[in-house]
Amino acid sequence: MASYSPHKDDFLKRLRRIEGQIRGLQRMVEQDTYCIDVLTQVSAASRALQSFALQLLDEHIECCVRDAIAEGGQEANAKIREANQAIARLVRS
Repeated sequence: MASYSPHKDDFLKRLRRIEGQIRGLQRMVEQDTYCIDVLTQVSAASRALQSFALQLLDEHIECCVRDAIAEGGQEANAKIREANQAIARLVRS
């Protein structure tokens, strides 16, 4: 089971809102909206995605990584390494 499963509905609501923001961006471009206004909305959508990613990462660490550490062994090392790589990707984006 995915670590976000208990909160799946909340995650899906957030993604639908982000999807709405992206569709709004498409409409803005179709309507030849002023560039700076479009860029402002791009920034808002990017922040929303980043916030979503951080919440998902938090869920992963609180559940999957914590459980792997409790069990110990190679699985714990693999989960920690995987989380570190995910954090590095988020920081670079």
